[in-house]
Order: sequence, then C-alpha cells, then structure tokens
Amino acid sequence: MIQWVCELSAKAVGEENVYVATDSEEIASVVRALGYKSVMTSASCLTGTDRVAEAMRRISLPMAINVQGDEPLLDPKLIQAVAERLLVSNGAVVNAASKVTDPQEMSSSSLPKMVLSKSGRLLYASRTLLPGTKDSNDVQSRTVHKQVCVYGFHLESLRNFGPQALKSPLEQFEDIEILRFLEADIPVEVLVSESLSVAVDFPEDIAKVEAVLTGLNND
Repeated sequence: MIQWVCELSAKAVGEENVYVATDSEEIASVVRALGYKSVMTSASCLTGTDRVAEAMRRISLPMAINVQGDEPLLDPKLIQAVAERLLVSNGAVVNAASKVTDPQEMSSSSLPKMVLSKSGRLLYASRTLLPGTKDSNDVQSRTVHKQVCVYGFHLESLRNFGPQALKSPLEQFEDIEILRFLEADIPVEVLVSESLSVAVDFPEDIAKVEAVLTGLNND
C-alpha cells in the first residue's frame, strides 16, 4: 500500500520531492528499495501530524503536503490542488474533504465528519454525524463532508506538534488531530473534492480498495 501512495504522490509533486516519515526501519527499507527517501522519526509521536512536524524540522522544509499512507486511491490532482491552495493560504492549514454519499459512511466512527463555514473554513470535526439535527428521520436533506487525509502545512502552523507535544482537549476527546489547530486558533481551509477516497482504516477495508482497483483496471 505504501508503494501505491508513493507513486501517486510522485505523480503529483515529482519523485524527488516524496519523503516517507516513519519510525519503522522495515517501512524505511521498503521505501528506499522503491527509490524514495525516508525520514526516521521518533516512536513517541502521538499522531501522523506530529510525525510530519518532526520530519519537516529535520530536513528543513518550510511547507509540506501530508498524504497519509492509508489512502491508496487518491487522485494526484487532489494533492496538487492542496499544494496550490497552501501557497496562497496565508499561513492557514489546508485539508481536503469530500461529500458523503454512502449512508454507512455517515454512521461510521472511523470517518471524521467536517462542518464548514460559507468561505470553506473548518468550523468543527467529529466522528459522530455532523451537522446534527433534532429530527432523527431527517438525514437525506443534509450535506455531510468527510475528511480526506491530505493536508497542507506551513512549518509555523505546526508549532504545537512534534515528539514532545500533547493532544489538545477536543482532539483527545474526538481523536481527530485537525482539532488541535482549531483549539490553537490556527485556521483550517477545506478543499472539497469530487475525487474518490477509500481509506484503509480496518483490515476489511482492503477488500473495498482491491475491488475499486480491479474496476479501474478493467475500464
């Protein structure tokens, strides 16, 4: 799976700009054998964003796009779009999202749901269904957005992230790291995309990804 993510990332930004941040020598060895660069990071990182923050400081990157290794179906154009938005974001974090169309995803606690402002900034994220309603039968009338794990960061926005950082209260409660930025008053711009996203959060998700890849290869 990490090979898929490396390859699609390379299509977006060029192979020479792809780094894999990991605390696993096994993963690092695989990445290097594939011809990509790895950055060894601390095993004490609380989240993927903490790991990215440490890697960026180690190799002196002022900004970076974080593509999580469990997103093998991402469209490289989405990565490029996040990168372009980051360049004009005035220090804001950029996060991708897509509309939820599957009723099962609406109730899935593995998918963070995002509430956006009119200008497209993140207001809140939760693993419960957002936005909420008093009418339990009123589900179809809502537009629900799910988080897609592509992030754009300026190094300055990561001042609360790294090996020694602590999770913020809402982040701890919701188990969603993007909330640490909101609690620190760092704005998050959300780029809504129609691109396909099927993250591998559980072993059973592998079959879903394989089915999609089989369909794409047969088209």
